[in-house]
Amino acid sequence: MAWLRACGRDEIDDGEAARIETDPPVAVFNVDGEFYATADTCTHDESSLADGYVDGDRVECPWHFAKFCIRTGAVLSLPATAGLTTYPVKVAGDDIMVDMPD
Repeated sequence: MAWLRACGRDEIDDGEAARIETDPPVAVFNVDGEFYATADTCTHDESSLADGYVDGDRVECPWHFAKFCIRTGAVLSLPATAGLTTYPVKVAGDDIMVDMPD
């Protein structure tokens, strides 16, 4: 695992997300001032969850409306049946860091 700078703290407003162009892509979410990282691609289809609708600690896929828990990656509604990969996050100064697999 390797800590990568995802973005600055001020780049993601509360209730928003940013897509990080890694392989695989990662979505970083700001939930009430806490930052979380999940796989960006919906497990049902190839849609970016960073483009989805964020409601509290839930994100809804913009294509087929599957819902996931941002904190745990758990799937919360169909049509998705598999949860999201989650990644450890830490804030270092003004930077949001994500622990990615090598």
